[in-house]
Amino acid sequence: MKVFLLSVLMFLVAGCSTGLRIDDSYTSSAQNSRVQYIVLHYTSADLQRSLQLLTQGEVSSHYLIGDKPATVYRLVDENRRAWHAGVSQWQGRTWLNGTTIGIEMVNQGFRDTPAGRVWQAYTDEQIEALILLLKDIMQRHNLAPGSIIAHSDIAPQRKSDPGPLFPWKRLADAGLMPWPDAAQVARQQAYFSSSLPSVQWFQEQLQHNGYEVPQTGELDKATRNVIAAFQMKYRPARYDGQPDAETAALLRVLNSMPR
Repeated sequence: MKVFLLSVLMFLVAGCSTGLRIDDSYTSSAQNSRVQYIVLHYTSADLQRSLQLLTQGEVSSHYLIGDKPATVYRLVDENRRAWHAGVSQWQGRTWLNGTTIGIEMVNQGFRDTPAGRVWQAYTDEQIEALILLLKDIMQRHNLAPGSIIAHSDIAPQRKSDPGPLFPWKRLADAGLMPWPDAAQVARQQAYFSSSLPSVQWFQEQLQHNGYEVPQTGELDKATRNVIAAFQMKYRPARYDGQPDAETAALLRVLNSMPR
């Protein structure tokens, strides 16, 4: 019996010796995080429905931030792909699910009423939790300011989240993204008020900023949607999709800032 047990043990040891072995003593310096951007969304649902949609359906996100209380839920490990971006493009990169971290915030989005569209505001607690989460992610993945983008930035033809009431300026004040200097914008707006650039100029500047936009020189619906997405982020008081002097000034100042 002892001989039999010894034989079995020797067989198991021999079998293990033929298995895969990986040497981790060398590490390449030519590498970085797969994460290039963080994409912000609203859920268009309450907390329970949001959790159901993001854990049991065909869409997902890495994080979900509740509203009351602003609990941060981790739903997908950052090393894995979440299905939150869909057909998307930013700065020439496409299908961004594989290179982004998605953060959903519990927010109903909007409702259409006889008096017009009404958007739901975000809670202070929710934005404070988001800022802490963003700082943590950006530090761990060594992301530069400006890596935080809206779903409406990467899919302006079909998405509007996180919407015009999302406080992008608070993220900028927290050092998470660049923001155009008001004095510079005012000077540029005065210049453009006397000579508005062509539609082609707007298309080129929007493309430089990161958007996918037609380069036709025509103010078509697709171009207006992109202009509206940009305005919703930097001038939410009016996002009509029309090229104007203030929008031109914002583009000029932003595109002149270091990235």
